[in-house]
Order: sequence, then C-alpha cells, then structure tokens
Amino acid sequence: MMERTGSDRIVEPIYEDPDLELEDELLEDEEETAQDQELYEHFSFTADRGQRPLRVDRFLVNVMPHVSRNRIQQSASAGSIHVNGVPVKSNYKVKPLDEVSLRLAHPPYESEIVPEDIPLNIVYEDSDLLVVNKPAGMVVHPGHGNYRGTLVNALAYYLRDTPGYDINDPRLGLVHRIDKDTSGLLVIAKNVEVRAAIGKQFFDHTTRRRYRALIWGRPKEPEGTIRSNIGRDPRNRLRMANLPYLGEEGKPAVTHYKVIEELGYVSLIECQLETGRTHQIRVHMMGEGHPIFNDERYGGDQILRGNRFASYRRFIENCFELCPRQALHALSLGFYHPTRHEEMDFESELPSDMAQLLEKWRVYVQAGSVEPLDE
Repeated sequence: MMERTGSDRIVEPIYEDPDLELEDELLEDEEETAQDQELYEHFSFTADRGQRPLRVDRFLVNVMPHVSRNRIQQSASAGSIHVNGVPVKSNYKVKPLDEVSLRLAHPPYESEIVPEDIPLNIVYEDSDLLVVNKPAGMVVHPGHGNYRGTLVNALAYYLRDTPGYDINDPRLGLVHRIDKDTSGLLVIAKNVEVRAAIGKQFFDHTTRRRYRALIWGRPKEPEGTIRSNIGRDPRNRLRMANLPYLGEEGKPAVTHYKVIEELGYVSLIECQLETGRTHQIRVHMMGEGHPIFNDERYGGDQILRGNRFASYRRFIENCFELCPRQALHALSLGFYHPTRHEEMDFESELPSDMAQLLEKWRVYVQAGSVEPLDE
C-alpha cells in the first residue's frame, strides 16, 4: 500500500464543475516558483515495496486522480515535483519506497471552509437549491491567495443551520462558477441528488445562460456564432486560448452572440452559451478582435478604438475607473428543477457599474464625439 500524508486541498477540489476547469494551485503559482524559492510540501506519497518502475507523472496521476497529467508535467517543469527531496522531471521512474512529494511556493492552507457573515443577493430559494446574484470582485471558492471572503464562505454561514448540508462535502453546493470579476447568477444545490441532476444539465449543455458584455468595436455581423476549442495558452498559463475547433487540443466551445446596442467605439452584446469553458466569452471575443471592455487579462484594458485626442483618452480612463473590471455580466440562468419538475428561468439587472458605464457611452455618442468607425 502507498502511504500518503498531507491534505486533499488539490487532489479533491471542494467544488468541481464538469464543464469548467478548476484553476487549481498547480497553475496559480508564478512561473518562477522553482528551485531558488522556499518551497512548502503539500502532498507526500511513498511508493510501496513492489512498485514497478513508472514515470513520476503517471505515478501521480494514479494517486491524484483529480489533477491532470498535463498539470503535473507543468509542475515538474517548474521544479515542484520532488523524489527523495530532489526535484525531478516528468520522465523520472519511480522505484520501490521512493518518497514523492509536491512542493509549492506558498504554505498549505486549511481546507475546512470558515463560515463568514457576508451578505448574499438571493434571487430564489427553496428546500433544494438557491440562486444567487454574485457581485463583481467576489471570488467563488477559496483558492491560492483567496481563502476568505468568497461566495463559498458566505454560503457556509448562510446555510449553517440547513439539515444535512456540509459546506466541505464536494457533493453539495456550487454546481458551476463564474470568474471573480464577472457578476451574475449562480445556482447552489442543498442536497446530493439535486446537485447531481443539475450538474448533469450543465454537462449535457441543456441549461440556458445569457450574458451581457460591452466589447471594443463592432462585429462585422450583427449576430453570429463563434466556434473554437479553448485550452490553456502555452505562452501564459493564466490565460486561455482559441484552438482549432474539434481539434486534439482543448475543449470545444460554442458562443452565440447578438449586438444589442452600438455605442460608437464599443458595442453592447448579448451572448448565449452552448458550452461553458473557462473564460469562454472573454476568449472568443478577444479572438474576434473585440475584447471585452477593460478585460485586463485579454487586452481590453487598452484603448483599442477611437481617436487620439487627449480628451478621449481622459474619457476612456474615466470609463475604466467607473467599471474597474471586465464589463461582463451573467444576465440569466435557466434549468430544469429536478424536484419541482418544471423549467425555471431567472434574470438579473445589470450591476450599477456596468449600467453607469453604458450611460456614459450613450451620453458621449449623443454629444457627437464619435467619428465613423472603420472596422
């Protein structure tokens, strides 16, 4: 038998969405988390006496089933995989009684979720589930650098007296997630059966999700469909990238969009997700040459359309300050309620920062400050 020490913080993520990749700590560390920094042991495994020679990446996939081989290989390249105290590459062959450990640049954190009295905007609730409207800036679940103040911490407090609900049980709670700086609707399951049933709907792409986004420029067509595979950007592992549709790399992603309002150098669009990949709308719009306004990770925080006047630069800077995050909101959410046996649809208003941003652009356009937009 293999002995293991340490906690299950990475091996068994608290909330795993079947359609959205969890960006676990193996990928949240900086590229330089290698040999010249102090490393902290997060996991340790001892190979048994009958262990046959096996590549260390394959060995770790067997004992850490929730972490992909690709992520383990990236960790080995970063100097995070050690055998008998020495960093090794992915092709190292594990031998009997080898001590294999995962060491990261930050210390382990306690995996138990701490309840916190954080206000929740609850759109709907019954005995089986609740739908919340998450504000921009709130992280959905604890992770590297964000162990407090998350939506999961808030849920731990709000549902603390709910019979049978354990916030640390991965079979309960969040069914899906949205990015920290994206606002909008999320569904939370209070029991195992409901989470499994709604989770399957997300996996089968039968849920209904619409987003509103302000993008740079104007799409050539007022409505259309974007298809690509989405996978980790090899040049920047904190970003996702468009890859050939239905190719061998990444996962297929389909976004249907429609222009709702043209506002000079920007456009308000509505997106309907057929799939739900990590950063899907942000990556798809970036790939079309129309990044989401003020999306720092995908280039939307630059002035991509407009004139060179100093007054226009000040206007854009004021817009960035007014909405200091990507202008993206999960507007609506629909699914089949597994115990009420009916279709349910929920919609939320645009948050104040996006609403004010749109109004500021409307005033700017009405003042005649926009030149003809040449796409």
